Amino acid sequence: MALTAGIVGLPNVGKSTLFNAITQAGAESANYPFCTIDPNVGIVEVPDERLQKLTELVQPKKTVPTAFEFTDIAGIVKGASKGEGLGNKFLSHIRQVDAICHVVRAFADDNITHVSGKVDPVSDIETINLELILADLETVEKRLTRVTKLAKQKDKEAVVEFDILTKLKDAFEAEKPARSVEFTEEQQKLVKQLHLLTSKPILYVANVSEDEVADQEGNEYVQQIRKFASGENAEVIIVCAKIESEIAELDGEEKQMFLEELGIQESGLDQLIKASYSLLGLATYFTAGEQEVRAWTFKNGMKAPECAGIIHTDFERGFIRAETVAYDDLLAGGSMSAAKEAGKVRLEGKEYEVKDGDVIHFRFNV
Repeated sequence: MALTAGIVGLPNVGKSTLFNAITQAGAESANYPFCTIDPNVGIVEVPDERLQKLTELVQPKKTVPTAFEFTDIAGIVKGASKGEGLGNKFLSHIRQVDAICHVVRAFADDNITHVSGKVDPVSDIETINLELILADLETVEKRLTRVTKLAKQKDKEAVVEFDILTKLKDAFEAEKPARSVEFTEEQQKLVKQLHLLTSKPILYVANVSEDEVADQEGNEYVQQIRKFASGENAEVIIVCAKIESEIAELDGEEKQMFLEELGIQESGLDQLIKASYSLLGLATYFTAGEQEVRAWTFKNGMKAPECAGIIHTDFERGFIRAETVAYDDLLAGGSMSAAKEAGKVRLEGKEYEVKDGDVIHFRFNV
């Protein structure tokens, strides 16, 4: 699944430090080595304890995690929608990602200058959001110019599109993103064709200082970000980019000890990967055999043949059925044969919607 989340933020908020931590984490991974698709794209494995449990159960020759892709988006300044700074590059890169991770500075440090002279996370968020809204407004206005003439001629499709575009234009002029506007399922199909920047799902990443990583509630900047995000039903992940870059250089056991010393259970990077994965409606199914235990990414709602096609197109083309057992049932049984004896292994057909955690053996014939 070639889906990617773009990391955005103003200068000096910790965006690049966080991205460097992502690339280091990928590079240090024995199971999924970091690979560079592009200078600003990093791949990192999705943390999933179920994979380790399956490995212990099956004892395969190798274990392969599923992966997630992050894109480091060019920096942005006020006026980006009009081409200021690296504005055009920023907008072209963000069009290509599926979700946005907006890094916001939530720490005070006199040694690190802030682009606007003071730390104000809500203002920072609004600066970037406004640039995206202005770019989308331009897209909608151009489209409206073409559609209005046809709508006046009572063209049915044009009338429908005119109403949608007008609704979006009103929202943008009120400085609200496209994702805040409610549309029917049918209308959403038209909205999707516009490729609007503010239609993309978003989560906010509050970058805190080393001293505050274990005391999130005491950080007033974090509270401001959470209050703003709640208005968009968006999630907030707390990280310390500096600490994440240090954690990324440690192996499993050292990493766990370091986290315990800091008083945190899970690294911010692991939380960010999981949240980004969820934001895009992604889930994981597993294949498990003597040769390998492997995690596969799929989109919620995909049916068994489509999921088979993720492994190989021949699997989808010649799909017969999917021998399926839920992860919890397999673990409870202790083996595939025990799960079969307990009646927990099912034979599913072409209409079966794969569930997160399914352990599947696909039967096919080409």
